[in-house]
Amino acid sequence: MHDDLLQTALAAAHTGSRIVTRYFRDAGLEVRRKGENDFVTQADKESEAAILAEIRRRFPDHRVLAEEGSGAGQGTGEYEWLIDPLDGTTNFLHGLPVYCVSIACRKGNELLVGVIEDPEGRNLFSATRGGGAFWNGEPMRVSGQAGLDGSFLATGYPWRALPTLELYLGIFRDVFRHSKALRRCGSAALDLAYTAAGVYDGFFEFRLSPWDIGAGILLVREAGGVVTDVDGGEGFFHGGNIVAGGPSLHRELLETVRRHASESAIERVNPLGSPAPEPVGP
Repeated sequence: MHDDLLQTALAAAHTGSRIVTRYFRDAGLEVRRKGENDFVTQADKESEAAILAEIRRRFPDHRVLAEEGSGAGQGTGEYEWLIDPLDGTTNFLHGLPVYCVSIACRKGNELLVGVIEDPEGRNLFSATRGGGAFWNGEPMRVSGQAGLDGSFLATGYPWRALPTLELYLGIFRDVFRHSKALRRCGSAALDLAYTAAGVYDGFFEFRLSPWDIGAGILLVREAGGVVTDVDGGEGFFHGGNIVAGGPSLHRELLETVRRHASESAIERVNPLGSPAPEPVGP
């Protein structure tokens, strides 16, 4: 069954990638603002529709949780697909070739397959539960970095959760003092993929959505890494707060994060479901 799911995820990711690349750097691309610092494009919508059609053709009873809402409420089966048809939309809009298509399938809370395709970089990341993780067909492993000193890390700024900024900045300052470099590339899915590949030693971010992280979580875990919420638990799909990395690095990164933030503290300043803040100024 895992192989059928993987082949479906690969086919769907290829289909979505072909669509979004067609629109990359297209001056006529239709763009709509969903919220503060949050946009949806014609490319997102068409990619999602094509991905959903590919999945429905093979598994018509499966449920879908997708960023743009296609297929919501359809399907009655116990399997659910997490679909981000274009992760890194702001990069895409500005012509920066750092974006991807991310697809995962889970049964209950158990992730079974994950695929992340980076069409501009020609990178394909895939994993199946118990079957390992692969980068362009080659097995990959998380880094063996022992701790924060000299580490190469990735993060994402909390643009959509601005009330958490002070919590985030406390973590950022501590991590910044110890790491060799701290990157913010604008695609959480790719950040997790490169953490799984051992390029980044670790990654942390607040208030992500299930479709942002589903495939990446499985990649990191199947590559020998650890993924938790900021309390060290499994609440990342609920709260969207994530800490990932190799086992030793993850322990120290999580300790640093927990000196400044917790799931309850994040919820207190930025309750789930609260609207994004309105922009300041004219």
